[in-house]
Amino acid sequence: MAGYVVHWLIGANLIAFVLMALDKHKAEAGDRRIPEAALLLWAFLGGAFGTILAARLVRHKTRKQPFATWMVIWLWLDIVLLVLWRFGLLEPWLASALAYLRAAT
Repeated sequence: MAGYVVHWLIGANLIAFVLMALDKHKAEAGDRRIPEAALLLWAFLGGAFGTILAARLVRHKTRKQPFATWMVIWLWLDIVLLVLWRFGLLEPWLASALAYLRAAT
């Protein structure tokens, strides 16, 4: 399972980075932009580091609020989840949450 998580995070961060850089390019060219919801979705799905890195490198959406705040929130959530997962605390919690949901249905 660890391999899948690592591969997912690499992929999500690459996609998030590329989308942010592409949105910056489209903004400069005056083309149709990538919706902020799509950018934030990839940050939420594990690509927060890629989103923030691209924002800093290409200087895009760094001061736009509440977008910049949500990028940081998703980054901290990713960090907390990775720490919980690394120390083996996330899987038991998820298992009990899934068992609770199964019992409720």
